[in-house]
Amino acid sequence: MILAGGEGNRLGVLSGVRAKPAVPFGGKYRIIDFTLSNCVNSGIADVLVLTQYNPRSLNDHIGRGRAWDLDRTIGGVRLLQPQVGRGNTANWYSGTADAVLQNLRAVVASGAETVLVLAGDHIYKMDYERFLTAHQRSGADVTVSVREVSLDDARRMGVVDMDERNRITGFQEKPKRPTSRLASMGIYAFTADALAAWLNEARPDFGADVLPAMVAGGAKVMAHRFRGYWQDVGTLPAYFDANMALLKAKPELDLYERDWLILTRSEERAPARISADARVEQSMISHGCVIEGIVERSVLSPGVHVGRGAVVRDSIVMFDAVIGPGAVIDHAIIDKEVRIGRDAQVGVGALPGAPNRANPEMLATGLVVIGKQAEVPDGASVGRNVLVDAEASLSDWSESGAVKAGATIKAARTWNQRRTAR
Repeated sequence: MILAGGEGNRLGVLSGVRAKPAVPFGGKYRIIDFTLSNCVNSGIADVLVLTQYNPRSLNDHIGRGRAWDLDRTIGGVRLLQPQVGRGNTANWYSGTADAVLQNLRAVVASGAETVLVLAGDHIYKMDYERFLTAHQRSGADVTVSVREVSLDDARRMGVVDMDERNRITGFQEKPKRPTSRLASMGIYAFTADALAAWLNEARPDFGADVLPAMVAGGAKVMAHRFRGYWQDVGTLPAYFDANMALLKAKPELDLYERDWLILTRSEERAPARISADARVEQSMISHGCVIEGIVERSVLSPGVHVGRGAVVRDSIVMFDAVIGPGAVIDHAIIDKEVRIGRDAQVGVGALPGAPNRANPEMLATGLVVIGKQAEVPDGASVGRNVLVDAEASLSDWSESGAVKAGATIKAARTWNQRRTAR
């Protein structure tokens, strides 16, 4: 069961128009591709994806599961959303455990003896078969995959204490003062009976409620150490850094490993084309891209067009975005179908610049984020730590075309809003 319904509001405009697991990553992929591919590569072919928030993009991406060989008559992948209750009121999931509780009938109907509960918004490769084997051999009610993290990271994760036999003796969710650096990865293997016994409406979340209750109640809760690459890309800096890390000569996350392919739904497009005057350095260029300018240390999704004389530097540019001739993009995330005008500049000034005034905890490193289908007009200038809403146009908000560092630009969708903005 893949939990893919979280709002992911720390990703700002990137998750404002789609579920967090549907956010593009690494050029051609979506975040959920890594969990789905781990399932297939581990020999798991009966998958339930629990969706809720802005599910359309995720549903369209997964479809019937053909890209992952999960379009099967028996088993395969199924997308489950919150059910409509009596009085036509939606029973929205109140937490991770509540999402599984509301779909427990599907588990019972499958006849499964073991249930693997996974987060759909992390980047990693993991052989679940080894994890499940360790769980079954230990006779545990639940096994939690854990890894060592920094103390700063531990404060925003579930932290476990365990004895010399790897039995978990304590579980704290987001502790202010962690007693351990071993953190839960949000990957759980339950016996089906234990899952049904410990789930109820009073325990809506696994990390905050179910697992602490199981430890306190005497259930056998075991830990399984994971030592490979794993990244929670739940914040804009973490998301940006994880993408940039792919450009290293020997990245920790190897996307080119033929024995463990990351599968995705991929449109048929022409090969990337690099013009005679273009220059590309230390970058990932996806199919369908047309490069007529300069691209340095950047990740480009399919269909991106970089115009003549334009410069894209230290940036992520998503599907079908157009960078106009002479434009300069520096240290930015450009979402799908964004239009950057001729000679526009995105990411002006020395790093890090003034933090975003509305969301200083989200944008303070100098990163500029331009939401899906937004427009930056010809000659515009955008400072550091600026957040531009999806479908927004800078021409609606600044007659001069200059946006200072730390600003947030909202979409003005009606004529009256545009007049007020001016």
